[in-house]
Amino acid sequence: MVIRDAPRGAPGASWQAWPVANAADGTATGGTRAGEPEGGELAATVRRIERSAGGLATAAIARMDETLPWFRELPADQRSWVMLVAQAGVRSLVEWLRAGGNTQEVSDEVFATAPRALARAISLQHTVALVKVTIDVAEEQVPELAAPGEEVALREAMLKFSREIAFAAARVYARAAESRGTWDARLQAMLVDALLRGDSSDVLASRAAALGWADAAPVAVAVGRSPGGELAAVLHGFYRSARRLGVELVGGGHGDRLVLVIGGAPDPVVTVQRLLEGFGEGPVVVGPTVPSLDAATESARAALTGYRSAVAWPSAPRPVAADDLLPERALAGDAEARRTLRDSVYGALTRAGGELMETLDAFFAAGGVLESAARGLFVHPNTVRYRLKRIAEVTTFSPLNPRDAFALRIALTIGRLDPPNAVLPPSRAMPRQP
Repeated sequence: MVIRDAPRGAPGASWQAWPVANAADGTATGGTRAGEPEGGELAATVRRIERSAGGLATAAIARMDETLPWFRELPADQRSWVMLVAQAGVRSLVEWLRAGGNTQEVSDEVFATAPRALARAISLQHTVALVKVTIDVAEEQVPELAAPGEEVALREAMLKFSREIAFAAARVYARAAESRGTWDARLQAMLVDALLRGDSSDVLASRAAALGWADAAPVAVAVGRSPGGELAAVLHGFYRSARRLGVELVGGGHGDRLVLVIGGAPDPVVTVQRLLEGFGEGPVVVGPTVPSLDAATESARAALTGYRSAVAWPSAPRPVAADDLLPERALAGDAEARRTLRDSVYGALTRAGGELMETLDAFFAAGGVLESAARGLFVHPNTVRYRLKRIAEVTTFSPLNPRDAFALRIALTIGRLDPPNAVLPPSRAMPRQP
């Protein structure tokens, strides 16, 4: 919207003395500033606008229907809401002019005439377009709306009013966004708590659906320290990064920890690597992948216990997979980690034949020296090499790697303490990823 040039000798767009109509008889009176209607200023114009309010709103709606294709596609109830807002806008202009519009802020009540659902149905960008159309229509009718000699003053007042009405719309949408963000944060916190408690799949599905979760497979849970500050702002940064990476993400706080549920990431550890800057200092642990959100409780618990036990591996990578922390988790009392080491490692060695177990014991007893282990077993060193290779294939842990050798030692200890006939139920944990 542009303010047109004033007549020759008129003050134009500047705030200078400009004659306005007297409230009683319409005669000019000087010594006031255009656009600052106080007391009787622009009184005749205000009365004209009041009489034309209905027609002005109708003309604005007709222009919207003519120039905005998306407006024509709105359902009838939403179009009627827009009409109510347009009529309220005209009334607000009248009140604004009467109250001295130079400093008066437009009330957000302009938008209160329509249901709150209008803010969800029409975007802020579309709202700005509606405001622009309404102001353009009003400006075109300035010659009919303004009393003689008050045209320039009314145009300048409309210019300021359009700015204030835009700010009012922005405030309405900002409050709606904050309210939505607060509600989403509560739902996210409830979803995280439900995951860690192991609630039923129906509970998880309903809460995830309320957040717009698409349940893209596979699903994994990551746990790390919160960087501090406003949790909503921290999570907003993660959501922006997740959109760039093309993955689903829901997050929440759990004490001083951040818990992220990630869906649709082929390699969750690589994905979390790209999200690291959003975490605070300390370890970041990624739980094993599961087929869907229904089974994410297992991944969440593994990630959380891994986070608590990661302190025992100071040189752990960041992020680190929870399966890479199996020995620390088992020593910290994680029953799932103990079952995984017993069934997937000790059990696999037992099923493969006694010679692999015997070779592994001899190799550890020899301090990891292959030739000494061969002499103790009365076999050729190449035989020991072959058996060590078979152990790595069977368990996915190589005895020649110090870190894997530590896990194998813990697995042997747990397997001998909890033999196959123990009361412990069979493992539901996923095997360690190579």
